[in-house]
Amino acid sequence: MKLPRVTVRKLAITAAAVALAAGAVAVSAPSSAGTDTGTSTTYLVLYSVGASSANASSAVAAAGGTLVANYSQIGVVIARSSMSDFAAAMKTTKGVNGAVATTRFGTQLKTEVVADAAPAATVTATWGDSLSGSQWDMTNIHVPEAHAINAGSTDVLVADLDTGLDFTHPDLAPNYDAATSRDCSSGAPTALLPGNDQNGHGTHTAGTIAAAANGTGVVGVAPNVKIAGIKTSNDNGFFFPEMVVCAFVWAAEHGVDITNNSYFADPWEYNCKNDPEQRAIWNAERRAIGYAQSKGVLVVAAEGNDSDDLSHPTTDITSPDFPPNSAVERDVTNACAVVPVEVPGVVGVTATGFLHYKSYFSSYGISTADVAAPGGDRRFQIPPSTGNGRVLSTYSSNALGAFAVCAIPAQLVIENGAYYCWLQGTSMASPHAVGVAALILSAHPGMPASAIAARLGNGATPLSCPADMSSPVDYVAFPGVNSGLPQECTGGAGHTSFTGAGEVDALTAVS
Repeated sequence: MKLPRVTVRKLAITAAAVALAAGAVAVSAPSSAGTDTGTSTTYLVLYSVGASSANASSAVAAAGGTLVANYSQIGVVIARSSMSDFAAAMKTTKGVNGAVATTRFGTQLKTEVVADAAPAATVTATWGDSLSGSQWDMTNIHVPEAHAINAGSTDVLVADLDTGLDFTHPDLAPNYDAATSRDCSSGAPTALLPGNDQNGHGTHTAGTIAAAANGTGVVGVAPNVKIAGIKTSNDNGFFFPEMVVCAFVWAAEHGVDITNNSYFADPWEYNCKNDPEQRAIWNAERRAIGYAQSKGVLVVAAEGNDSDDLSHPTTDITSPDFPPNSAVERDVTNACAVVPVEVPGVVGVTATGFLHYKSYFSSYGISTADVAAPGGDRRFQIPPSTGNGRVLSTYSSNALGAFAVCAIPAQLVIENGAYYCWLQGTSMASPHAVGVAALILSAHPGMPASAIAARLGNGATPLSCPADMSSPVDYVAFPGVNSGLPQECTGGAGHTSFTGAGEVDALTAVS
């Protein structure tokens, strides 16, 4: 991603399990003959379908590396090495299809399109908890009415794959599932420790999903469900392949029902499959997501904040954006895909504002946008009651430093000693859709992921393409960031490129 690397595009939710036969045996790679660079780099090693990674540890060691994790379920190995020829050596191992460094480049997390000073918000309590009067996003999709029928079940477990989660926050602590929460920032799952969310983005998205109705702060879409935090990035907000693979395999094997994915997976915003290194990354991440789907996990993701038509990509000027000034303008086609939004079976979410129009910054696509949900629009769709078009949600008390996404004082709210923040982005839209999906599962225990996704779309409020592309939202003034092309809404009453099947509706979900 980063932050909103976030998007889900396919309407077909059926997940194909990755079938890896155990017949082929991996043999050790020849001893490394390269030089020691003195800098350790993380590598993703992809085994061919049907090949076993059982001997990965010895192969990695022979190539001059250290094994971090062996995800034999999907034929993906994570390793670290400072040897200059590590990838080349691993590629000579029998059964290995590709080996690529994952952290040389990155597309940093993006939440706000413009970080300008937000006007001070008027905070009034008219529904829910002490700050719920400012939750225009919840009233827009009929969350208060839905809660009168069903506010979610503790039997439903949602995992937020993000920058971490401040599980000490009073709005999140009541619903926090410690047993399922993990830190995958190393590429291997470890305990999620206090102070893990130095960025704040993950705590914000988690609150939209499942902030408890406890009298203070905000209320989530599904305030009774269980929420797990799986840290899938570093503190800078880079979601590298080893982290994404780790997170999905962990979720697949630990009873997660739904995952929220408000990011784009690094290092490339668009993974072009005609390039061997990018193809290896795409295949590894696709396998991990497919494995989770095969275990019944519904995967929901954000569309992105570039105003781009993901169904018709032409140019990528964003990646790689790490190290600084590394971005290279390149032509891209539909052979290049965004992860996770364009992985088959993922539900893609675009952002809407207070007036129910697509947010000016939200990316979109006729084949990638399944539904829309509130993500904010600080320019053209500002609720009179708040004076702020962003979305208010929980925020980490540890995210006030260099990595913080809530870097503008006017966007920060402190209530009874707890932190909250106003943010906008498709990162904020995706967790609304996840919350509604959690309500659907709460109302219909045992419903398969594909059926939840179908009900999410069928119960959405259809939104037509704008009659005027310059008013009330001036899309003309915000062409695609990568393509430079004008935004164009296509489709009919049942499905448009801007909002898919329409804006999710919590009341319909539980009725």
